[in-house]
Amino acid sequence: MGQSGRSRHQKRARAQAQLRNLEAYAAQPHSFVFARGRAGRGVRQLSLDLRRVMEPLTATRLQIRKKNTLKDCVAVAGPLGVTHFLILSKTETNIYFKLMRLPGGPTLTFRINKYTLVRDVVSSLRRHRMHEQQFAHPPLLVLNSFGPHGMHVKLMATMFQNLFPSINVHKVNLNTIKRCLLINYNPDSQELDFRHYSIRVVPVGASRGMKKLLQEKFPNMSRLQDISELLATGAGLSESEAEPDGEHNITELPQAVAGRGNMRAQQSAVRLTEIGPRLTLQLIKIQEGVGEGNVLFHSFVHKTEEELRAILAAKEEKLQLKAQRQARQAQDVERKREQREAHKKKSLAGMKRARAGADGDSDAEDPGVSPETGGAGQQEEEEDEAEYFRQAVGEEPDEDMFPKAAKRRRPAGPPGKKQQGRERRPGQGTDYRPPKAKGRPQRGQVLYPAQPTSRQPLTASSVASRKAFCGPCWWRSSSWLWPATAWPSTALARGSSARGTPLWSSRPSWPSVTCSMP
Repeated sequence: MGQSGRSRHQKRARAQAQLRNLEAYAAQPHSFVFARGRAGRGVRQLSLDLRRVMEPLTATRLQIRKKNTLKDCVAVAGPLGVTHFLILSKTETNIYFKLMRLPGGPTLTFRINKYTLVRDVVSSLRRHRMHEQQFAHPPLLVLNSFGPHGMHVKLMATMFQNLFPSINVHKVNLNTIKRCLLINYNPDSQELDFRHYSIRVVPVGASRGMKKLLQEKFPNMSRLQDISELLATGAGLSESEAEPDGEHNITELPQAVAGRGNMRAQQSAVRLTEIGPRLTLQLIKIQEGVGEGNVLFHSFVHKTEEELRAILAAKEEKLQLKAQRQARQAQDVERKREQREAHKKKSLAGMKRARAGADGDSDAEDPGVSPETGGAGQQEEEEDEAEYFRQAVGEEPDEDMFPKAAKRRRPAGPPGKKQQGRERRPGQGTDYRPPKAKGRPQRGQVLYPAQPTSRQPLTASSVASRKAFCGPCWWRSSSWLWPATAWPSTALARGSSARGTPLWSSRPSWPSVTCSMP
């Protein structure tokens, strides 16, 4: 496998350079430009034009929904390294522009007296120069007339300066400066003029023909006999194409600039072309926080010293009340935590006592048990003993042996299986299945079902033991109540419906015997 084209030292140097570039980019100011509320089509287009001015250190594709609040934008701005908000809003009378510094303020509120969109500015020019390469670097900020006119003017200048990264005039690369942002302050009207220009550098000291040759688009010389005609007379060129240059825009270049003829230590002219937008702003107020807080300056409302002291006292009282509420809430939280801990300890102690009582002597009397509970427990014990007597002896115990168990006797059933609900009355059971008789029936023998729920068992002294009756006669002569749906049958109905269809047929099938009933 062949070696890579770069050495280890080159790879390390490239990685370090990329890291430095990322750190430098993160240290630069970033901004969000958006409109809030029902701003209208024109204000929203103005916000998009301001994004073009702030490129590339702004969110070009930022989308703000109606349900998003200012707190949501502030929460997102922190992780992204956003330092400024430029917010446009519209009311019934005016359009406002807010400039916020994150995360602690201040907030400057301007009123937009006039504005012109980019498309309107470009359409008014005969020739404009605006391309995507101009927006690859931030613009050059120029502040004019921000002199000693008050602290609010100084604060405005500082806020505008912090919108863009600072430059070092000794190390700056002139090829990165393609645009210029001019903000002019008028002390008389107290208005700000916001202008955005494109910068172009052209050489000076050449004829109009030579300037035409130095342009990007080569002139048409089909009607000329020689190139000397173009250089000498400038044939075919209009006077408007040769823009007048003077001392106001001619300078000596400290380094070579991209373009034909812009060499180092040569005279070149710097030309500005407006690309929009245009804004005329007026400062309304300055707030201490991000969209809220104390009003540090207001253009129309002026307060006296007494009013300011009253406002500060009210705010101080409000802060004290807030501190008291927070202290009270902290005390309540601590008290509830202590109550939960005490309840937990008490519950664990009760569980330990319950385990100790279960492991100890069960015959010991519990002082905490009420008499009613103790009587109920004794009655249950006697019922269990009576049930054990029935299973062991096979007879019912006398009432004197278990007096409490005789009051509430459990229904007969298989041992170890609890029967729920009240005892079924004769005729209510629909799922009873009598046991099959073993062997073939003998002559004179009567087949009758076993007793499932009767309280009077059939003894050996019954009528069936003295006489041989047929099934129907024995059924009518017997005083034993029997469910009608549980007649003995040899035909088993397979399956049962959801409505409780009996598993046994309701039509009896009796063996043929000699009936002795008169």
